Amino acid sequence: MSVRGASMRIPTITLLVVCAMTACVSLAPGADKVRVTNKPSDVEKCTARGKIHVPVNIDRQVDLANASANFRNQVVALHGNTGLVTDGPLDIPVGGVAYRCP
Repeated sequence: MSVRGASMRIPTITLLVVCAMTACVSLAPGADKVRVTNKPSDVEKCTARGKIHVPVNIDRQVDLANASANFRNQVVALHGNTGLVTDGPLDIPVGGVAYRCP
């Protein structure tokens, strides 16, 4: 193997590792239309559909880059259209409740 061949492998392997570690969660169909709120008054006239828990890694840390997408996807999976954040900030929700609102 040439020196050039070996030197090209390191950036390629590094790129693959970085891509694997930062895998993005794509939004489920309809998740982009989910309303996210932290005000209980916004869901007073809505029907609760189920609890939401954003997954954590082995160190019990939330994936900050994908927390919002995970939260919205779970709202859609529970046939809701609004998510009430009960744990964490609006932009990095950790837990909450899915609601179906009129």
